[in-house]
Parts: sequence; C-alpha cells; structure tokens
Amino acid sequence: MKAALISCLTLSSIAVQAASLSAPLEDIRAVNREGSGNEKATRAWQQLTQADPSTLPEVLAGMNGANPLAENWLRAAVGVIADQAILVKKLPIESVQAFLADTKNSSAPRVVAFDLIQRAQPELAEKITPSLLEDPSSELRRHPVSKLLQAGDEELAQGRKDEATNAYLKAMNSARDEDQIKDLAKKLKDLGKPVDLPKHFGFLMDWKLIAPFTNVERKGFDTEFPPEKEIKLDASYPGKNAEAKWIDFTSKDEYGQIDFNKPFTMLKEVTGYAYTEFDSVEARDAQIRLGCKDGWKVWLNGELLFARDEYHRGAKLDQYKLPVKLKKGKNSILVKCCQNEQTESWTVEWQFQLRVCDDTGTAILAKK
Repeated sequence: MKAALISCLTLSSIAVQAASLSAPLEDIRAVNREGSGNEKATRAWQQLTQADPSTLPEVLAGMNGANPLAENWLRAAVGVIADQAILVKKLPIESVQAFLADTKNSSAPRVVAFDLIQRAQPELAEKITPSLLEDPSSELRRHPVSKLLQAGDEELAQGRKDEATNAYLKAMNSARDEDQIKDLAKKLKDLGKPVDLPKHFGFLMDWKLIAPFTNVERKGFDTEFPPEKEIKLDASYPGKNAEAKWIDFTSKDEYGQIDFNKPFTMLKEVTGYAYTEFDSVEARDAQIRLGCKDGWKVWLNGELLFARDEYHRGAKLDQYKLPVKLKKGKNSILVKCCQNEQTESWTVEWQFQLRVCDDTGTAILAKK
C-alpha cells in the first residue's frame, strides 16, 4: 500500500511537471535574433533544465518548427537534462527511441534523440543504424552510409572487389551528403563503376543562356532586362558592348556548374540569364537548390522565388534551398546572374549550379 502510494505520488509529480513545461517551452520558442524575449527565455531555460528526464521527448518535440535560435536553446536544455539522466541511468530510452522513429518530427530533434541513444546505449544505436538508411533526415542517413563505407573498405582490403562494389553502390544509393558522395564516387570509379553525379544530385545541365547585359555600378540587379518580361529564344537585344542573344549551353561539369565565362568570356560588370524547362512527371512539392557567389534571382513559372544581391562571398552545394510546387508537365526556370566590377582572381567566377530535389536532397528527375 505504501509503495503504491509513493508510486502514485511520483507519477502525479511528473505529470504536474510535464504540464508545467508548456509555458517555458513557449517562452523559449518566442525568442528571436533581435534579442526579443531573451530575459524570459533565460528564466524558462533554467526551469526547463530542472525537468524530470521523463519529459525529454516533450522538450525534443518543442524543437519541431522552432526558429534556429530557439532550437539552439532547446538543444542545450536537452543536453543538460540528458547529462544528469545518463549519469544516474535514468534516460527514458524507450520514449526517446519512439520519438526518433516518428518521422513526423523534425530532423534536428530526431538527430539529437539518436545522439542521446548513442551516448546512453551504444549497442542499441548500433542496432538502430541500418534502419536509418532511407531516413528522411540526411544527417541520420550518414550513420548507415558510413557503416556501408567501412564494410566496403574492409571487403576491398580482403581483395573481395564485388562485395566492396555492392556495399559502395548500396551506400551511394542512400547517400545525400556531398562529402560521402564524393568519397563513394571515387571508390566506385576506381572499381570500374563510375557514378553519374549530375543524375544522382539532380543538377540541371542543359540551358539557354543570354548575355551580356550591363551591371555597371551594380545597377543590373534591379533592372528588368527583356528576359524578365518575356522569353523569346530567337530574339536578340542591345547588350553591354555586344549584342545579347540566346545560345545553347550544356554543362560538362560533374557538379553542374553553369559557367557564363565559357561562352561569353570573363567579362565584368555584366548580367546574364539562364533559362530551362523542367518536365515534371506529376504535380508535387519540391526544392530548387542553388549555389552561386554572384548576385542572383530565380523565377519558377514566372514567379520570383528569391534574390540575393551580394558578390563573391563563396559558393557551395545547396547554398540556398527554395521550396517550390512543381506543376505536372513543363515548368520554366529562369536564373539571373550578375557579375560585379572586382578584378581580383577570386572574383572571376560568373556561374551557378542548380538542382531539383525533394526535402531529403533526393534528386527529382525530369520526364524523359
């Protein structure tokens, strides 16, 4: 009777504590980059870090849809709660594992959940890892892909090339991170199984290009040149020191670089446009992912998606991720790319790379 009473009181205490988390979670989620809400968030964070370990899934759930700053606050709170829970062996493994398994949760808290399992029960994490090979989170896929990479390396060291190739191919099929893909592509090429990287990533390789329009004094970015008003592929227009007309361009770069310098030479203070059509098998949600170190704008089906008026701060794969809705059939994509007046060697790039994929980074291929 006494034990049952204590158990009931404990459960009641936890229930009250769990219910009281909604307010501090809300206060932390309200914090923003301008510093608004920091004072309340600090108090809320201190309250949150005193929560019972059983509430960890609720705190993790608080990260769903949170802005990056609030997400960091909550990740830190999870860390403090988990440190104490692991120390006294009270991490709620089953509920954390259930949170991880629910793919309706956002990627970031699910990654944190897996890290908690790795810390508390490495053998369980090892058991879970293969199930993450097709996970919606590219970060969670890294674990099983790494295991397959390791397995392939071990097979290769034993001279079993076919087995190594199979392991690498399986890993490549699920790999979504650039570093792992590059590593796998090299290993497979060395084994006589070259990878079609543009197809794997979903880069668009065939474009119509037109240039050079002016960008003197960087005014070209806001100027509506003819391609922004209408696409007439047989038209030509007065350009900067030359006639601007459309030409065909197919990228030969494995990472899909569309380089205006190749057909138009290394011009400065100029604006160019690239146009292509993507034939979608169905109407669907997708992402257009762009890498560019110049000033740029992107339109889909005549609608401006996003623009960035800055130059030469570096470019990388998937630098910008633009959520879009593809319509079934033809989708028109127009990219504006502006080159500025700088003449240093590291400012000569006048190029971009663009791919179409889903939110996991899995390529969406156009209808053939």
